[in-house]
Amino acid sequence: MSYLLYTAAALAEVAGCFSVWAWWRLEKSALWLAPGLVLLLLFAWLLALVDTDAAGRAYAAYGGIYIAASLAWLWLVEGVRPDRWDLAGAALCIAGASVILLAPRGA
Repeated sequence: MSYLLYTAAALAEVAGCFSVWAWWRLEKSALWLAPGLVLLLLFAWLLALVDTDAAGRAYAAYGGIYIAASLAWLWLVEGVRPDRWDLAGAALCIAGASVILLAPRGA
């Protein structure tokens, strides 16, 4: 379930940040900021739903998922295909996030 929450949070964060990018860098209407704010609030809420005893651990594991989601956004929304170095880096990040998420922790 954590991976699903992280993926949903990453998509909300990337889309929310892109709305600011679109307004600022692509000179879109300021109306782009309204859904962006909602998406960034959704991101924070979804991340808080992750079942962990420490916020910092949730954020650290999320980082790897965010990187992979950002590269998916790059390809699917911006039309720029990630290269092999992007994919290798994302795989390393997913592996690192998985170590954090799946590590056996004693009571």
